[in-house]
Order: sequence, then C-alpha cells, then structure tokens
Amino acid sequence: MKTNVFRGTIILAGSLALLSILSGCTATAKKEEVKEEKAAAIAVFKLQKEKLFTTLQLPGELIAFQQVDLYAKVSSFVKTLKVDIGSEVSKGQLLMTLEAPETNSQLAAAQSRLKAQEAIYTASKANYDRLYETSKTPGTISKNDLDQAIARRNSDLAQFEAAKAALREVGSIRNYLEIRAPFSGIITARNVNLGAYVGPSGKGSEFPLFTLQEQKNLRLAISIPEVYTGYLQDGNEVSFTVKSMPEQAFTAKVKRLSGALDLRLRSEKVEMDVPNASKKLLPGMVAEVNIPLPANSKTFIVPKKAILETAEGIYVLKALQNKTTRVAVKKGRETEDKVEIFGDISEGEELVAEPTEEMNAGTLIKP
Repeated sequence: MKTNVFRGTIILAGSLALLSILSGCTATAKKEEVKEEKAAAIAVFKLQKEKLFTTLQLPGELIAFQQVDLYAKVSSFVKTLKVDIGSEVSKGQLLMTLEAPETNSQLAAAQSRLKAQEAIYTASKANYDRLYETSKTPGTISKNDLDQAIARRNSDLAQFEAAKAALREVGSIRNYLEIRAPFSGIITARNVNLGAYVGPSGKGSEFPLFTLQEQKNLRLAISIPEVYTGYLQDGNEVSFTVKSMPEQAFTAKVKRLSGALDLRLRSEKVEMDVPNASKKLLPGMVAEVNIPLPANSKTFIVPKKAILETAEGIYVLKALQNKTTRVAVKKGRETEDKVEIFGDISEGEELVAEPTEEMNAGTLIKP
C-alpha cells in the first residue's frame, strides 16, 4: 500500500515539472513573438536627386497700359462735349470746351496793356535815337541827358516785355479751356454734363471730367513670392486665362521687374506686356497666371506622403539601423504628388514612405 502511494507521488511531481518546463518554453516563445511584433514591417525608399519641372499658379490683374484722369485747370463751365463713354480718341483730339467769361476780360486787358507799353517803348526809343544822332556833334547834347534817355528806353523795353509775358499767360489760361487727349485711347468714364461748373476747387471738381485708357496694350501685374523670384527673367513668356473666357489661353512677356521685395507681402512686383488689338481683354480683369519653373539643378524630390507635418514642424523619417529618426526639412516647389525638400539629408539614405505621428524617434522597423 505504501509503495503505491510513493509511486503516485513521483508521477505527480514529474507531471508538474514537465508542465513547468512546457510553460517556460511557451513564455519564451511568446516573448520572442512580442519582440518580433514590435519591429513592424515599414515601406521605405532610397533618397535620390531629380530635376523637377513645375508651374506656379498666381492671380494677376490686367491694367491699362496708360491711364489718366482729366481735370479742369481753371474755374469754368462746360460749353461743349465732343465725346462720351466708349469713344475712341486719338492723341491731341478735342474732347470738350469750357467757358470762363472773366478770362475774356483778362485777355482784352492784357492786349490793351501790351499796346500801351509798345507805344511808350516806341516813343522812348525814338527819343533816344534822336539824342544819340545829335550827340555826334560835339557840345550839342550832354552825356547826362543821353544816359537818362538810355535808361528810359531800357525801362520801357522791360515793361513792354512784361506785357508780352502777361498776354502769353492769359493765352495759356485760355488754352486750358480746351481739354484734349494726351494719348490715343478710349474714354472709360465721364462725370460732367453741359453747363456744369468745374474747376480746381469747388463743386463739380471732386471727380475727373474724363478717364482715358489705352487698351490696345495692357499690363499684367503679379506679385512673385520671395522663394520663386529667381525663376522669372526679362523676356520670359507666361500664359494666363480670365474668368470670362476660361477656355482660351493668352500669352504675355515679362518686361518690368521691380528688383525689390515688398516689405509687407515679401514678394516682387512683376509687369508683363499683353497685346490686346482685338480688345477682348479689359482693364481690371483678374487673371490666373501659369508661370513655368524650370529645374536649374537636381534636388531631393520625395512623394508628398513621405512628409510628416506636425504642430512642431515639417519632418521626414529616416531609417537608420532599423530605427526611425526624425529630420526637420523645408519644402520647396510642389507638384500634384511630389515635393522638393531641403534639410540634413544625403543621397542614398532610406526614408519611410508613409510616416505617421505615432512613429516616434527610435521606433523599430523592418524595411
């Protein structure tokens, strides 16, 4: 009886030992599986330099090649109107005439003063000429009388020249009563009617008489961000569209670069000349400009999914010895699916193809 109990005890102890060994092996296997699970399989790619050809889309504004607001120089009334809104005029063409009755009186007074001064000068000159001829005979005319005659003649001549200047001044004022076109173009605004009072001050002068624009040639004005200023040069051609004709593409050539950045917008103002003989385009239109950005040299180009943008900054995840390392980068030009990056990176290094915010520095990966 005792022998059977002893044998049962030995069998039970052996079973427990065997279970313990099996349990230990299972735990070890599970730990190894956990370690294997921590090192997850992550897609990576090798960093290479490429040339990126892109286009930059920016809004622009079409403005008249020349534009001027015409005002009245003198206080007057509108006498005649020769043109209206939409009238096409040529340089020097008469647009309107003004009437200022007091100017006519000033002209008549200036003409009278001129005639009076002319008569006075003629008399003093004749007197001097007689005295001079007589003085040729010794002892007939004293030198003092001759000097006084010369002074009188010169004084009257000065008065005569002043009267001429006064008449020219009044004549110039009368010329201001005729408003003429300073260049060829189209009248785009008219703010007066017949009989209206106009002048440099007072009612009727707060708005221009006419607005004249040259529309056969237009200017396309855009502001280039600082990072793209090196891509545009004088003579480059760009294309653009407008909302009224979205299916039609127009071209323009770069003609004027400001050569400085706007301190508020951090951009450079660029103007392009746009031929507009057909007058399809109108000043004030907003244009969608496509600017080609050719690749001057090879740079690091990566898929947009490889960029990790967080609140702390912009990063890529570098795979180094099966661990991730965050590297801060800056973005450059972009296309639909690729982006140019700059930072502490080298060609041939491996980057995580689709990083997430859960991938911290030091995350184990299996490339």
